[in-house]
Amino acid sequence: MVRIALITGANKGIGLEIARQLAEAGVTVVLGARDAGRGQAASEELAASGLKAEPIRIDLNDHKSIAAAAETIRDRHGRLDILVNNAGIVDAQDGPPSSASPEAARRIMETNFIGTLAVTQAMLPLLRRSPAGRIVNLSSSLGSLAVNGDPTSPYYSARLIGYNASKAALNMLTVQLAAELRDTAIVVNSVSPGYVKTDLTGHTGFMTAEEGAKLPVKYALLGEDAVSGRFVEPDGETPW
Repeated sequence: MVRIALITGANKGIGLEIARQLAEAGVTVVLGARDAGRGQAASEELAASGLKAEPIRIDLNDHKSIAAAAETIRDRHGRLDILVNNAGIVDAQDGPPSSASPEAARRIMETNFIGTLAVTQAMLPLLRRSPAGRIVNLSSSLGSLAVNGDPTSPYYSARLIGYNASKAALNMLTVQLAAELRDTAIVVNSVSPGYVKTDLTGHTGFMTAEEGAKLPVKYALLGEDAVSGRFVEPDGETPW
């Protein structure tokens, strides 16, 4: 059986690379993008490498687009086996709690957490039709309360209240959803890909998108002995 995967924010960066690696593994990839034209361009880029990906418009801030995407996937494939919640934003007006724009924090939270929650809820009926559903939430070490409170951590000084809080909230989604689905065939994990050179990081990371995609892809393809409710990064488990 060929698995069906939806990756949000898949027209560039880590999302596109996750799509590429899943397609190389024989998965049928549905390439989610907020901008339909960019999604089409990304699918054509993969096609040039001999890989097939179906573009689909899905905007985390447009719940009608989310519902329409779920309906399209249901009509085309009847189910979903893998959901990679990759789409996310940063905001130039984010910063320390004393000075960050509350509106920036709201924008980040609306996309990174509320939007991801909406996508997950819309896709759950399709994932329930899979013999082995996999949900991968693209998190960050910056979403760890333990890391944020550890003066010895290299991330201790990265005080971005909106972004960090959005990833902490995303981790809460992972924990609660994994518990809710513990008696089903669906597993849910938070995966921090590492510090990757992408538009989101201003290309200041030390990993390539190809390297950053490897761990999310590994968790998307977990077999029968799959773990659920974990928060992992390339070096191992991350404290919540």
